[in-house]
Amino acid sequence: MSPKGVRHHSLRRRLLLGILLPVVLFIGFNTWSLYHQTLASLNTAYDRTLLASAKSISEQLDVKGFDEEAQLRAIVPYSALEAFEADNQSQMFYRVSTLKGEMVSGFEDLPMWHGSIPARPPYAALVDFYDDRFRDRDVRVAVLLQPVASSQGRAMAVIQVAETLEVRETLALQILRNTLLRQALLIAVIAFTVVLVVQRATQPVRQLSQQLQARREGDLSPIAAPLAPRELQPLVDATNEVMQRLRHLLRHQKRFVRDASHQLRTPLAVLKTQVQSALHGDVEPQQALHEISDTVDRATLLANQMLALAKVEQLRQQSAPPATRFDEVLRAVALEISPLIAQRDLDFGIHTEPALVQSHEWMLRELSRNLLHNAVRHAPPGSELTVDLRSDGRHVALTISDHGPGIDDELAARLFQPFSAGDVRTGSGLGLAICHEIVQALEGSIALTNRVQGHKVTGLDAVVRLPLPAPLTDSAPTMQAAQSHP
Repeated sequence: MSPKGVRHHSLRRRLLLGILLPVVLFIGFNTWSLYHQTLASLNTAYDRTLLASAKSISEQLDVKGFDEEAQLRAIVPYSALEAFEADNQSQMFYRVSTLKGEMVSGFEDLPMWHGSIPARPPYAALVDFYDDRFRDRDVRVAVLLQPVASSQGRAMAVIQVAETLEVRETLALQILRNTLLRQALLIAVIAFTVVLVVQRATQPVRQLSQQLQARREGDLSPIAAPLAPRELQPLVDATNEVMQRLRHLLRHQKRFVRDASHQLRTPLAVLKTQVQSALHGDVEPQQALHEISDTVDRATLLANQMLALAKVEQLRQQSAPPATRFDEVLRAVALEISPLIAQRDLDFGIHTEPALVQSHEWMLRELSRNLLHNAVRHAPPGSELTVDLRSDGRHVALTISDHGPGIDDELAARLFQPFSAGDVRTGSGLGLAICHEIVQALEGSIALTNRVQGHKVTGLDAVVRLPLPAPLTDSAPTMQAAQSHP
């Protein structure tokens, strides 16, 4: 279940927004640009009409006199401009005047032009175009400076032709509506295509979700998705890896519960029998207390070892452990069990080199303690027991050698399995199983090998090899070993 208040974003929605938003923005900008380009083209076309109107008026001009004394005359009926009015939607006005602004003909209230001719006119004429207001209406005005000459004189006429903007605005709005309609249709087609493609692209995700929801409770088998897209394959692989770890943890938990219920049942039953015998007076109180104490010790050892076996699996699932000095841990454990070594009068020697191992300290300590306990327990009293720890730059090798009777091949094949002790009276059969689990968690190896001289077994070597995290960067390791006799 998702945390309360957390809002999950839809992948489909993100894809739609990520694709459609840039497309809509681009189409909007394109529409705006196209509208202004169209408006400019319309102005150019209608400005040409205004210029034609002004030239038509210039043909109706006459002049008498030259230069300062020239007098312009114009006979321009308004009907002459009707041919240039488009569909009676716009009106045209004109004014003819001299360069000094003296009215010659036309609409006297049309404002006089006070501008200048562009350095590069758009047409082969002295013409200027500008926007103005006339009789509370927006107009477009064309100004033509037209030389007028006749046999009786010569002068310069200023011809202004103004047109209202209804036709231009109506046509521009019509073009804008048509453009928006086509662009909206284009956006609808793109949106439909994107929705269809996103729907098909996310279908494997929905199928995978339905497949997981349809599973039975406790089903941790790998996900079979051979048709999943390549982009989904890492997610499928990661999910299968998590399920594999969960299956391993579940199997380990079930095995732990099964073994605990089976193994603890026997000492508890024995303990109950001993207590009942003591209560009934079947045995001496002192003897009963000793027997009860032995049973409690064996049950305590069994419980501690089973908890240690479970802790190994717990540490295995954690992140990368820190680097730990194996040689220091080994010497500390040897010092802890020195009373047991002294009790059996063993000739004990230890030789170590500095060695870093990527491991929790508890795992190295538990590995060393179990191996040394086994060696001390099976070594004959007064015999020699040696511990050797060496590093070759890539691996660290721990060798514990005793002079015991060794092990036969049949027992060696199952000795690392839980509850497979050679002698149930001396152990629970979990010590070597714990060592095996620790070594596997550290990606190392462990082996028990008989030392043979001639045809006689002279002892047993327990050899553990663990990988080093990296070659030692310290100075060349120096021998720290020294023979120690507790």
